Amino acid sequence: MQFGINFPTGQIGLDPIAMRDFAQATEGAGFDYLSTYEHVAGAHPDRLEGVQAAYFFEDQFHEPLTMFAFMAAITERLQFATSVLVLAQRQTVLVAKQAAEIDLLSGGRLRLGVGIGWNHTEYEALGQDFNNRGRRVEEQIEVLRLLWGKPLVTFSGRWHTLDRVGINPLPGRQIPVWIGGGDSDAVLRRVAKVADGWIPFLSSDKARETVDRLRAFLLEAGRDPQTFPIESSLGGTSNDKELIEKASTLQSLGVTYLQISFANRDTTAAQALESSIKAKQLIQAELAASA
Repeated sequence: MQFGINFPTGQIGLDPIAMRDFAQATEGAGFDYLSTYEHVAGAHPDRLEGVQAAYFFEDQFHEPLTMFAFMAAITERLQFATSVLVLAQRQTVLVAKQAAEIDLLSGGRLRLGVGIGWNHTEYEALGQDFNNRGRRVEEQIEVLRLLWGKPLVTFSGRWHTLDRVGINPLPGRQIPVWIGGGDSDAVLRRVAKVADGWIPFLSSDKARETVDRLRAFLLEAGRDPQTFPIESSLGGTSNDKELIEKASTLQSLGVTYLQISFANRDTTAAQALESSIKAKQLIQAELAASA
């Protein structure tokens, strides 16, 4: 199992030195990767009436691709993962270019987790269609891989037209593209069909049933469910016994990447880091002892 930490984007503040220290401390503590989620723009609560929204214009989000480029220069081993980047609200070719550059600068340490998001105001502000985002993201992933793999790409799809164009320099590999989102059959079929990994929410009583459905869809797609990577998150408890039980359950479900997050509105970035380090050490020791 690989261990990651969620970057406390809302608690870290604006000091680049604090961001540097967090990344280097994460690497020094033995975490395999640092992940972050994002919003490009926040809206006034009046714009999101009827939406079960968690974030508004006052909530701070550092832009992940720019931040990872910065952190690539100040770390050596730490991997970087978006968990998730709202791909469908972005221009696909530009994302391909940005991701390729970060992967080159970091020495192949980027993992691109993508999703379709929930915030219609962001789509509006970025000039993208909110209503077809689920269908469009599959084509976007196809275009990303073509651009990363070929110096010249010709492609004619429903939403993309490329006539002998490329993004030189290429990353030199296919950057892993994982998909996050809900547990509907449509999402799970999309994961099974085009994703390199899955970032689900596995905290409900339906977790095992959801994993079983994904595995069935993977078999339908001709893929091996036993080697398909799954990431889940863990945090929010100071009870050691409960923490170990949750980690063991996630491992039994097939989780191979565990993102630890203790950041919330009531903690500082330093507190979140300290709690995450302690949790990782505890879980690693217990899982190793029970292996």
